[in-house]
Amino acid sequence: VQEVLLRHYLQTSDPIALKMVELTLDKMALGGIYDQIGGGFHRYSTDTFWLVPHFEKMLYDNALLARLYLHAYQVTGKPLYRRIVEETLDYVLREMTDKSGGFYSTQDADTEGEEGKFFVWRPEEIIDVLGKEESERFSFYYGVTLHGNFEGHSILNVKNHDVDMEIQMSSARRKLYEARESRVKPARDEKILTAWNGLMMAAFSEAGAALERQDYILAARTNAEFLMRELRDGDRLLRTYKD
Repeated sequence: VQEVLLRHYLQTSDPIALKMVELTLDKMALGGIYDQIGGGFHRYSTDTFWLVPHFEKMLYDNALLARLYLHAYQVTGKPLYRRIVEETLDYVLREMTDKSGGFYSTQDADTEGEEGKFFVWRPEEIIDVLGKEESERFSFYYGVTLHGNFEGHSILNVKNHDVDMEIQMSSARRKLYEARESRVKPARDEKILTAWNGLMMAAFSEAGAALERQDYILAARTNAEFLMRELRDGDRLLRTYKD
């Protein structure tokens, strides 16, 4: 729907169409459905506020959303949209890409039997990493509270968005990302689905060209070579690959 609205705006300059796109993309990018620390989108929101997600991450969701945010960036020039594109694709390169060039299917919602455990925070954990002063700014920006918003923990979501403050948060996010890496990570479904890989290949190739990211173009090319080498059967493409 958002892609249709973007194209409608380009054809007609209808400001309402663009406003609808930006409202949706802003709410998703700033909400709990987006992994504010590691990049990438969770599967879907379980409430009407884009706050509490089902924490699983799906390859196809992130492929489609990366392209959508890229197209919105090309139309609007909003730095937020470019950041979401790059953080999402960087997440896929880092955590969802096989050494052969194929892209894995999903990252689980649960860790150690608890949904979302890897992704949520307590105030004291943030203070341990950032110190008191920086953690206060971070918690104000991302809505972290003593009682939390999800089973006594906080799902990070931008409560007080400000462009200048967003830039200031980048250092804190990096520190918390490094701290989070010491946690037990969610498991992955490492089967490689041809159709989903095609979607992600398109996202990498378009973003690589538009953003002048050679690493994205290389990822797309390597993926295409893998699919044509391992999943081609004569004139047909096979559906799935594992090990």
